[in-house]
Amino acid sequence: MIYLRLFYEFFKIGLFAIGGGPATLPFLMELAKTSGWYDTKTLTAMIAVSEGTPGPLGINMATYVGFHVGGVWGGITATVALVLPGLVIIILVAKFLALFGKNSMVTAAFYAIRPAVTGLILSAVIGIWQIGVVSAGTLALAAGALALMFFTPLRKLHPLIWLVFGALAGLVFNL
Repeated sequence: MIYLRLFYEFFKIGLFAIGGGPATLPFLMELAKTSGWYDTKTLTAMIAVSEGTPGPLGINMATYVGFHVGGVWGGITATVALVLPGLVIIILVAKFLALFGKNSMVTAAFYAIRPAVTGLILSAVIGIWQIGVVSAGTLALAAGALALMFFTPLRKLHPLIWLVFGALAGLVFNL
């Protein structure tokens, strides 16, 4: 039964999270509240692990939650469910875009989706901000890191080095 619920929940997320991985985060926050599978602290850890591993954020999060809830088969179920709606939609769009790509209504519909995608991503940013910036110290750390990345010669460092610095800072602040 857990696999059906995982499939249902992640199929919904895959269907409505237009805009990629960050757009899945508001849905995952809501899923944390409704399912009881994880709390916001666990969600923060999942985001950190998913951002630090190769692959799209949404897929990594689905795999992580599915594995957390239902083991290997849960991870597979959640991942397939998240990807399936997008796969079906992109196949249909590719098929019909050749026929209707110049249609003004189709162009207008794609144009109208942009604000919704922007809103979903902004909601994800606000949600992550509320979870991740828990003290003046973490806010100062984030501001300092941004200043170093943009306004000093350190900006030329490889992004992987910044990722390692961020992971180490996270470990230090969580000890």
